[in-house]
Amino acid sequence: MILQNLLSKKTLFLFILIFIVVVACSNDTNEKSKESEDSYPVPSTEDLDDDNPLTEYIKYGEEVIEETNVVLPEKVGNELSCQSCHADGGTTGTLSLQGVASQYPDYRPREDTAFTLEDRINGCFIRSLNGEMLDEDSKEMRSMISYLTYISEGVEIKGERPWFVETDLEEIPKPDITEGEELYEEKNCLTCHGEDGSGTGSGEGPALWGDGSFNDGAGMGRLKKAAGFIHKDMPKGEEGTLSEQEAADLAAFILSQDRPIFKDADKDWPNGDAPSDTITQERRDQMQKGEFDWLEEINDIKPRE
Repeated sequence: MILQNLLSKKTLFLFILIFIVVVACSNDTNEKSKESEDSYPVPSTEDLDDDNPLTEYIKYGEEVIEETNVVLPEKVGNELSCQSCHADGGTTGTLSLQGVASQYPDYRPREDTAFTLEDRINGCFIRSLNGEMLDEDSKEMRSMISYLTYISEGVEIKGERPWFVETDLEEIPKPDITEGEELYEEKNCLTCHGEDGSGTGSGEGPALWGDGSFNDGAGMGRLKKAAGFIHKDMPKGEEGTLSEQEAADLAAFILSQDRPIFKDADKDWPNGDAPSDTITQERRDQMQKGEFDWLEEINDIKPRE
């Protein structure tokens, strides 16, 4: 009887031990699964083989992305670089470029055509960088493609990129430009971007308006995209601390300021389905005069709380 009780206790102990191990392994598997879904290994160009002739192109492509206006001053019409929006060579931050090479070609309704990765790069050059297109056969374009392909290794064609965050706010509270101007100082935006919005450097403090900033044909020239980026990615070191209302006010203030005009805007959205939140020169003029009706002109705007 005593022996039977001992065996029963031993069996129970073994059962409990096995249960704990199974649960622990299950949790570990879930954590690893979650990690694989929400993150992506960052490849370093320092790991590249210098004897491989492609290495030169990959490293140069990284340099072009990080210091675009320095490397290609004749092609960049402002004081920005690709890194102004895509931090750390496009490997971190809200607008990560990892996996971007797996997403093209893709249909673009704004241009109503199939867009290649080269097209996408040139789109940024003429809009966000307010400059000129690169020759697709140039060393710079080949190098940027090589670099973007390198940091996209392992991502399936058209595969999901959980680390990339779409910045647009689907619904945005009615902005107040005056509140945005006060927040710009209160939240110390001017420390990085300057009191006059001219910036303090292409990487850490890019220009937000004026001749040194993006033109009004850039994606960041849309209210919902600018507000979403500010809400999710600003201020640096305290990302996510601004409310949607604060982000909307700041975006409205920034986009109400003068900036370069995209000369081919009339060619965009040929099918007539343009988003309602693009801030054009006409709208900036109305904003500066206090005559712009946010609720009437822009879709999915909700009243201030």
